[in-house]
Amino acid sequence: MPELAGNPSAQPPVSQISWRRRFTDHFMTGVAVLTVVLVLAPLVAIFGYLVYRGLGSINWAFLTQTPKPVGEPGGGMANAIAGSVLILGIASLIGVPFGVGAGIYLAEFGRNRFGSAVRFTADVLNGVPSIVIGIVAWAILVRGRGFSALAGGVALAIMMVPTICRTTEEMLLLVPRALREAAYGLGVPRWRTTLSVTLRTATSGVITGVMLAFARVAGETAPLLFTALGNTFWNLRYDQPTAALPLQIYVYANSPYDDWHRQAWAGSFVLILLIVSSVAAVRYAVRRGTFGTA
Repeated sequence: MPELAGNPSAQPPVSQISWRRRFTDHFMTGVAVLTVVLVLAPLVAIFGYLVYRGLGSINWAFLTQTPKPVGEPGGGMANAIAGSVLILGIASLIGVPFGVGAGIYLAEFGRNRFGSAVRFTADVLNGVPSIVIGIVAWAILVRGRGFSALAGGVALAIMMVPTICRTTEEMLLLVPRALREAAYGLGVPRWRTTLSVTLRTATSGVITGVMLAFARVAGETAPLLFTALGNTFWNLRYDQPTAALPLQIYVYANSPYDDWHRQAWAGSFVLILLIVSSVAAVRYAVRRGTFGTA
């Protein structure tokens, strides 16, 4: 343009943005915000109502005592809290190594027919109803042997494996190929590269997948009905029927007693609090670098 030739600092005129484009931009931004609100609203409503109904029923007796006999007020869910910790601990000890190992195989060595079969199996298993897994665990581990915390932990571990497996695979595939090649160039064996470079780089994403699987199974009731069964007394043995918060909440919620209904709400609040605190603690540890690169 002639007027710009003698004045290098001059800028070409900026055309006005049409009202239609401005309206479309604001409209789509509003739609995006609305969808976020619609997604968060049920979660906030559920959590708020849970706090409203459950927080007032929590006291020292609820956290330290076992359930009282039918019709007698008071008591608590201390044995169920301890039982949930035991069962979830067993599930994590079994499910996390298997899930992470399967994910490592699929990401690093699974570009073949067997790997495709494993992926398909994991995707199918991820959609199997939990009650079906409970029935299978009952047929394999309970029938002829008896209900136990171990059987409940195995059932929950089966549910954890596919989620951890697929999440681990996706996180490892996001690691740049250049990191692997750099380690190979230094003479590092492939197995050591996978564990010390690839997996360490993807630690944050892998642990996120583990916590998603943990949060999913922590509130499951159906598999525990067929495996752990429940118990009104203290039990920390892995080979005996064991109480768990989801089981105790299920029993109390279906009872005709108002006091048990209040304790069911309190147990639900404690269960959510345990899940949220566990996930938050692990995320904080990952961010601080305790488990590897964040």
